Amino acid sequence: MVVDHLNRGLRYIPKWFVYALLAIPAPWFLYLGLTGGLGAEPIKALEHELGKFALQLFVTTLAITPMRRFLRINALKFRRVLGIMTFVYVGLHLLVWLVLDVQILSQIWADIVKRPYVTIGMAGFLLLLPLALTSNDFSVRRLGPRWRIIHKLTYPAAILGVIHYIWLVKGFQLEPLIYLGIILVLLMLRIKWRPKRAVT
Repeated sequence: MVVDHLNRGLRYIPKWFVYALLAIPAPWFLYLGLTGGLGAEPIKALEHELGKFALQLFVTTLAITPMRRFLRINALKFRRVLGIMTFVYVGLHLLVWLVLDVQILSQIWADIVKRPYVTIGMAGFLLLLPLALTSNDFSVRRLGPRWRIIHKLTYPAAILGVIHYIWLVKGFQLEPLIYLGIILVLLMLRIKWRPKRAVT
């Protein structure tokens, strides 16, 4: 009964509202950075907040199918919205690093090549590019069954994203490991386990 009411309520929420809601953190983080609310290193903190929010959106996106399968909560209409906004926040995270942090083109390339966490993060971003470019009805119709194959890149992109986070933080921190555990569990829940047939 509760699930039915929840699903009914989700149907009435327009997609544009979710887009608008998820867009709010970006200017808020920027405002905090400009006003000293992100500490002594606002650029690094801004990178961190944008990247962490992108990872949270990633987790939410991956949770939609297991929620429908196991909890009967149907939020499939928002999956594309969440995927696009995940890409937006990953892009903003990358943009802050490129424009505000590193700035020097040669240093950017050196960081990509020499720093493993940057290499992994960039690889995850590149995997997201075809997903973002094909997240529209035209691509779904044009690509047909290939569209689902392309969008399975979500899984390795999520893993690379959380490994980037684990490698980025200094010392042992529990939070990125929690994200890794949640993502691995959500990916496992997407597997359709089939019981073995009895041998006769």
